[in-house]
Amino acid sequence: MKSTGIVRKVDELGRIVLPIELRRTLDIAERDSLEIFVSEDTIILKKFQPTCVFCDSSKNIISYKGKNVCSTCASALGAKG
Repeated sequence: MKSTGIVRKVDELGRIVLPIELRRTLDIAERDSLEIFVSEDTIILKKFQPTCVFCDSSKNIISYKGKNVCSTCASALGAKG
């Protein structure tokens, strides 16, 4: 893990501000969803990427009846029907 040298305080509501430089570098826009992971005493934030319910791919995702499916799996499902 690489240190950025940036320190932020948690406010009274438990929030922190991600510096604009990091948001630009990591392509995080306002209203983007972030996943939160915990590993021992470390908190990890990751930009949320929807994945296919069948193969976990994050490429060419479509939503079908509230489920995320990649185009490859959607084609395979269509071929079996």
